[in-house]
Amino acid sequence: MKKFLQEIKADIKFKSAGPGQKLTESVGEKAPKEKPNQPAFRQPRQGPTDEAQMAAAAALARLEQKQPGARGPTSQDSIRNQVRKELRAEATVSGSLEAPGTNMVPEPKEEGSTHLAVPGVYFTCPLTGAVLRKDQRETRIKEAILSHFSTDPVAASIMKIHTFNKDRDRVKLGVDTIAKYLDNIHLHPEDEKYQKIKLQNKVFQERINGLEGTHEFFEAIGFQRALLPVPDQEGLEEFYVLSEAALAQPQSLERHKEQLLCAEPVRATLARQCRVFRPSPLASQFDLPADFFNLTAEEVKREQRLRSEAVERLSVLRTKAMREKEEQREMRKYTYTLLRVRLPDGCLLQGTFYARERVAALYRFVREALQSDWLPFELLASGGQKLSEDENLAFNECGLVPSALLTFLWDAAVLEDIKAAGADLDSSILKPELLSAIEKLS
Repeated sequence: MKKFLQEIKADIKFKSAGPGQKLTESVGEKAPKEKPNQPAFRQPRQGPTDEAQMAAAAALARLEQKQPGARGPTSQDSIRNQVRKELRAEATVSGSLEAPGTNMVPEPKEEGSTHLAVPGVYFTCPLTGAVLRKDQRETRIKEAILSHFSTDPVAASIMKIHTFNKDRDRVKLGVDTIAKYLDNIHLHPEDEKYQKIKLQNKVFQERINGLEGTHEFFEAIGFQRALLPVPDQEGLEEFYVLSEAALAQPQSLERHKEQLLCAEPVRATLARQCRVFRPSPLASQFDLPADFFNLTAEEVKREQRLRSEAVERLSVLRTKAMREKEEQREMRKYTYTLLRVRLPDGCLLQGTFYARERVAALYRFVREALQSDWLPFELLASGGQKLSEDENLAFNECGLVPSALLTFLWDAAVLEDIKAAGADLDSSILKPELLSAIEKLS
């Protein structure tokens, strides 16, 4: 049996070695075409099928069980066990033997398909409330910030500084330098030296001048451009000079400084796309658009075709650090996840989440949809695994990516108390406005 497994590995390595070549041929020469009357060469042996690999693994297991007094597990035994697990998993995936309620990793579909579980990933602009596609986020948010200059130039310039500039370290350095300028004015209100900022100053040029939005901020809080003489220098230099009106309101300067220091980049928020479906046997089927994948659709399909390479990889003893690195790479594959929650009446509540969001976000999402949002409940993943609201775990760490079906259960102790009181929970636990928009899952 061991010889049989060695032949399997040898065949896989032989197939991946590429076409053969005679020793007498040069590298650049092509092999001559075969003549029709010549007998065909023997076809290379095909690699074992999934069924053959599973049969081999099962036979090896029986062989080991028959050996009385076998020695304890060794590193080679661990490798064999790991290979066997991978073979069974591969066979399950290839046979589509997913049980209802388990996570499925579907191939991404085109957004034009009518059977997508969700049309795509969308976002909400926090300034306008507009719903945006992924490729619209940056442009539309910049447009909203620029339009805000007509109503609140100080707030708009602060948003521009933190949003338009991508280098966060450079933004922090520039913001801290501006805050230092304003602190000097606040601490020395009578000293004119601190009320002027030379634009050609080395610190200003290196830390502030190249940041988008900084000039608009200085002008919005009361600085004006002016050409002033410089001692011991011919000609005039350009300065920002604080106006008398702004100097008379030191509290406003201090408030603007705190706003600048505490601000964050304006980011579009992920739209949950909350939907409610009637009970359906298709609850565990997810056809996702390409938006849900970091990889392109072609790359995902290629990875699925090359999953058999994992068997060969598992035959090599890997360090713990190598395994952890591969696990992290798998977790980062997905950016978003589509989650459905099966309610006690069979209806389905669906929402879109970031793959790195915590489980508590799903609890909040479900609680906001309930009529009795004060009652405690539980969420169960496939296999009855309870997801605790208090655990600081992300969806990708729980295996709930790129999609998953979960089960909603009321807290058992609360149900007992309700029954003891002679009351019953409503069969429909969702808010009426959600039930009025219920859909059929197709």
